[in-house]
Amino acid sequence: MTPSELDARFAFAEALVREAGALALDYFRRLESLTIRSKGLQDMASEADVGVETMIRERIADAFPQDAFLGEETGRTEFAGDQGIWVVDPIDGTQPFVSGMSSWCVSIAFVQGGKNRMGFVYAPARDELFTGGEGHEAQLNGRPIHIKSAGSVKEGLVAAGYSTRLPPETFLPAFERLLKAGGMFYRDGSGALSLAYLAAGRLVGYVERHINSWDCLGALAVIEAAGGQSNDFLADDGLWNGNALVVASPELYPALEAMFFQD
Repeated sequence: MTPSELDARFAFAEALVREAGALALDYFRRLESLTIRSKGLQDMASEADVGVETMIRERIADAFPQDAFLGEETGRTEFAGDQGIWVVDPIDGTQPFVSGMSSWCVSIAFVQGGKNRMGFVYAPARDELFTGGEGHEAQLNGRPIHIKSAGSVKEGLVAAGYSTRLPPETFLPAFERLLKAGGMFYRDGSGALSLAYLAAGRLVGYVERHINSWDCLGALAVIEAAGGQSNDFLADDGLWNGNALVVASPELYPALEAMFFQD
């Protein structure tokens, strides 16, 4: 894919994530009227999730019919070869969303040729848009952002994601090691937004034993543009099946990886 083709998608997606965020915010302002259902333990969905994803999916299909699509709520289209694919979470942090909290966001990523080309994370209730990708610096509301360089977990907060897809025993030993090393955890219900905060230098790390692609790829593109380091999330079919995730500055990454994946 040529740089101009990628640039066209970047400009399109930056406008689209704002439009999607405005629609999500409209739903958020009338929570009392929404239909909400449970997809599993601590896993909620509402008509807002489906409505926002449907809008995003239709806009992409109109603008780039040659591209594939993967969304948390509506699934995937046919995908083959070197085709580009959009990876979307319409509302990451649905539990905070339905609880009337502001820690939720819209996440959009574009993957092509086995590479995460660009990402967009928009938290409309906080009016914060994080963007970045190939040929585009990491930005927050149009201003450059950078990973915070930290040599130790003592120098800031580490976001600790947890999914009920895995038993607590897979998470608790590493969590204990973090605290004993003088670190402190952070969690607000949205993996994508926490990762975006890492890109902006507000956090020093992020760890999770298993996270889905739509929850992280948008922010991971911003993190890469901001100078961060992560494990190869797309390895071993991470796009379709999810993967473990460790992210930090290059200085902190080796220690954080060892801390969370030594057992």
